[in-house]
Amino acid sequence: MERDVLLTMLFLIIPLFFLPILGSADPLYTFCPNDSRNYTHNSTFQNNLKQLLESLPSNTSVTGFYGTSIGDNPDTVYGQALCRGDVNSTVCQNCIQNASQEILTRCTSEDAMIWFELCQVRYSYQMFFSLMVYTGKYLDDQNNLELNVSDPVQFGNVLKYLLNNIANEAAFDPSKRMFATGEIKFSKEDTIYGLVQCTRDMSGGNCNSCLLSAIGDLETCCFFRQGGVVLSRNCNVKFEMNQFYNSSSLVLTYPYSKGAKWKTWMVVVVTCVPLLVLAILSGSCAVYHRRKKRAQPDDEKSQNALLHELARPTGVEITEDGELVPGSEDLHFMNLLTIRAATDDFSDSNKLGQGGFGTVYKGVLPDGKEVAVKRLSRRSWQGLQELKNEVILIAKLQHRNLVKLLGCGIEGEEKLLVYEFMPNRSLDFFIFGLFLPLSFLLAFIIFQIGHTNCL
Repeated sequence: MERDVLLTMLFLIIPLFFLPILGSADPLYTFCPNDSRNYTHNSTFQNNLKQLLESLPSNTSVTGFYGTSIGDNPDTVYGQALCRGDVNSTVCQNCIQNASQEILTRCTSEDAMIWFELCQVRYSYQMFFSLMVYTGKYLDDQNNLELNVSDPVQFGNVLKYLLNNIANEAAFDPSKRMFATGEIKFSKEDTIYGLVQCTRDMSGGNCNSCLLSAIGDLETCCFFRQGGVVLSRNCNVKFEMNQFYNSSSLVLTYPYSKGAKWKTWMVVVVTCVPLLVLAILSGSCAVYHRRKKRAQPDDEKSQNALLHELARPTGVEITEDGELVPGSEDLHFMNLLTIRAATDDFSDSNKLGQGGFGTVYKGVLPDGKEVAVKRLSRRSWQGLQELKNEVILIAKLQHRNLVKLLGCGIEGEEKLLVYEFMPNRSLDFFIFGLFLPLSFLLAFIIFQIGHTNCL
């Protein structure tokens, strides 16, 4: 137990001894544009610059970030220094002092910047505080070996997930002071470590925008390597496969295990369900067309059989005493043209009413006799069945309480019944009201005495 604690303490303390060495190492990158304004030796600008650079180490070491200006226009010098968020004040001061000396030695431009592993220093003749102008720079001489992973694409996804999360934490968590680190497991053996940082004069939104742009540049250059870093004026992003910082970090887990299972399940469903639906629709269409082809000749056959059956009806009369006796009148078939002429081609002015299976029109035959014509529904099996029942029952039964069926007409889709016209009584009562209950009663009586052909 004590041994584990000791090892842990040594692990945390030993890097502190190496940080000063890192702080005095060679710079990562120096920005000294040749096409920019240059100051002259012993000029006012140079004297102001030296004074500014001398003030940066001690002031920056207090909080890790410092910005100031010295001199009057046109020789004003603006300066800013930033230490990495995981270093102590001593390491910070040493790194800024070294960076100030290096930039003064390397550059004569009035606008320059230098980056070290643990700090950065910038100066300019222009005021740049709180201004975010992103120009990322990834290092060409990183000498990182290609990462040997089984799934490079997935590695890039995991790395981006890590960097996006710690970027959001650095930008919008005030306690982080624009600095955040994190780690994430890529496999049982491999862990990715990341670091992001912004200058503290940035707003949270500008910091996040800067970091996302840097992550995009890092994705281009280094997402499949063992490490990479992108530097800019306002923010920096870095990752490695070994822990390179000395601070507590955000530990993340990439949610790809469950997602992969759901994706497989979704692929199966999305692929199979449409095929199943298509098979059902195809089968239904085939059955429908097959039945439709059968139904057409069946309809024609049923209509022909009905005509044959109605051609020679046997009349039946009901006496006042309720006895059934054979009748002598035959059912007359009428020409469709005759019925159309009688009803003025089924005009609305001759319409008397409408029932469940058709419409009734008043008509006048060529001999001047008034009739009521019931026009059954077209292309309806119910209309055909109703015609059969109505013709057989009323044509074979004559009674003073039954309206008289004079004839019928069947041509193509037209099914017509011609009744005597009852001017003093309601045709609706006889044709639509009285007929249905009475027809069922009479059918039952005839069935009982053996006249099954009436159904």
